[in-house]
Amino acid sequence: MTVYLPDGKALEVQEGATARDVAQALGPRLAQKAVGAIVNGELYDLLKPLPPGASVRILTEEDPEYQTLFRHTLAHVLAQAVKEHFQEKGYDPESVKLGVGPVIEKGFYYDIDAPEPLSDEDLPALEARMRAILAKDLPLRRYTLPREAALARYQGKDPYKTELIQELPEGEEISFYQQGDEAYGFTDLCRGPHVPSTGRIPPHFRLTHVAGAYWRGDERRPMLQRVYGVAFRTAEELKAYLWQLEEAKRRDHRRLGRELELFLIDPMVGKGLVLWLPKGNTIREELIAFMREEQLRRGYQLVTTPHIGGLELYKTSGHYPYYAESQFPPMRLEDREGSEEYLLKPMNCPHHIRIYAHKKRSYRELPLRIAEFGTVYRYEKAGELLGLTRVRGFTQDDAHLFCTPEQVKEEFLGVLDLVLKVFATLGLKGFRARIGVRDPQSSKYVGEEAKWALAERQIEEAAREAGLDYTLEEGDAAFYGPKLDFVVKDALGREWQLGTIQVDYNLPERFQLTYVGKDGEEHRPVMIHRAPFGSLERFIGILIEHFAGDFPLWLSPVQAVVVPVSEKQEDYAKEVVGRLKEAGLRAEGDLRPERMQARIRDAEVQKVPYILVVGERERAEGTVSVRRRHRGNLGTMPLATFLEGALREYRERKLEPVF
Repeated sequence: MTVYLPDGKALEVQEGATARDVAQALGPRLAQKAVGAIVNGELYDLLKPLPPGASVRILTEEDPEYQTLFRHTLAHVLAQAVKEHFQEKGYDPESVKLGVGPVIEKGFYYDIDAPEPLSDEDLPALEARMRAILAKDLPLRRYTLPREAALARYQGKDPYKTELIQELPEGEEISFYQQGDEAYGFTDLCRGPHVPSTGRIPPHFRLTHVAGAYWRGDERRPMLQRVYGVAFRTAEELKAYLWQLEEAKRRDHRRLGRELELFLIDPMVGKGLVLWLPKGNTIREELIAFMREEQLRRGYQLVTTPHIGGLELYKTSGHYPYYAESQFPPMRLEDREGSEEYLLKPMNCPHHIRIYAHKKRSYRELPLRIAEFGTVYRYEKAGELLGLTRVRGFTQDDAHLFCTPEQVKEEFLGVLDLVLKVFATLGLKGFRARIGVRDPQSSKYVGEEAKWALAERQIEEAAREAGLDYTLEEGDAAFYGPKLDFVVKDALGREWQLGTIQVDYNLPERFQLTYVGKDGEEHRPVMIHRAPFGSLERFIGILIEHFAGDFPLWLSPVQAVVVPVSEKQEDYAKEVVGRLKEAGLRAEGDLRPERMQARIRDAEVQKVPYILVVGERERAEGTVSVRRRHRGNLGTMPLATFLEGALREYRERKLEPVF
């Protein structure tokens, strides 16, 4: 059969040839270096037969796709090591049941049903076994079985593999990968792709932790043990990642939230429901005040809507039943007048739509910008809840702009400007833009094709005009319209999706919204959905980790602590605290009968930006000795001088200290 090389040249090979055969035909040096191939745009290993007429590009260890190949094979090496681990403990290897072991960002995992629980203490021993398997350089072999033979291999022995095979379409090829031989090796049901042998896996990997994971992500199914690992090409990459991992633990918002007394999640209140403590609520209120100030300056009108709504409201919008699985069940109320059904509010937009529709609108009123810090509720699975970043109740800085089609681009650019102002104010410098458009093959989207095309074009035009670099993500649109998302890097280089803007021609149609145009006729408005913070809970969780709890002055729950040298200066310390509070700063005095250095250290541990030490000299001169967290002693200055600088730093929302 004929295959085609990257330069367009044809190459004749035997029917059933693999990428390894192509590499060998091109020369022994390439055959030795080859690890896989790109075949018709898809990643292949050297073992899978090529389709006739395929376009083939051979990959070596220099290509980025190499990481996917060796990470996948490492998942199989992990599974083999786990089976050997339990065999050495006296168990039959068949007692270890295997779920799935995919490649994930920076590594891999395997879901395992073992006869005994695994723990993080087992990981060094498993790693050692994996390194021994790599050192043996076991070759991989790919083969296929008919459906009946594949089922016979697992039925009655491994329910997870049996289920996977049963779900494969009739006639689909069922492939297996064997590393090593029958005397010493391991075989797994797998589509591939893999490196050609375990010796082609770089040794720069680490098993990181063991976690629980429901089979197929369904909390009604068995709980398996998921062993996670990371893997890289070089020792330097692994070292950098492990440092990042340790730094991420130090910055973990759940730990810092507890230590700094910012928030708590109480099981009696409910999973995924956040209780904001006074200090955490201060951060929340500062962010709300910042956004409220920006919105009012930009012509938004603030509204408040209920925490529940009639079920018909969400049926009309399409959110129910479209998102039914991620919503709390409807509440049915019965009385003498009949029954009513309500839903905990999953979205603010239907409520804002009804505010728009409560009276007749004219083109002179548009654009109408309605904003709300609205709390919504989603039923997230218990196993997916994670501190502030995955919760069941959260507040959105939500707004909906109702405008004419001619106003869409200008309004979109205005929202873009607001989002970029948020990022600049918080020092979130590294970001990329992602435009989510619909997948033409999917049936999940509502509305006319022409309006979708128009909305997608308007978003792209606005993004280009704003000078944004962006990617198009097919299938990433909301069911009612395309959107622009921002993916932001934090201080550790981790990416978070923050800020979204959506153009929607469809909900106005579903709710029959109109405005009277210049021609006296009724026209359909366009909606722009936007939320620069998104979820305030998630946003604050990200900020806690980005700043490592060491917030800029304007967000710090306590901005200054006054520490008297001894009890003789307590009256002056109280006077200084009073002056600071009167000026508008959040200040406290530490008058505990502890050593001065201990009180200073405690304030630094609590990440208070300014520590003002007052002794006899400061009391006599009306001054304060100023210490700035991370910068040490800044010297003595008049209290009025400190106040002037600190207030400027606070009110201008500066990221860096003024002193």
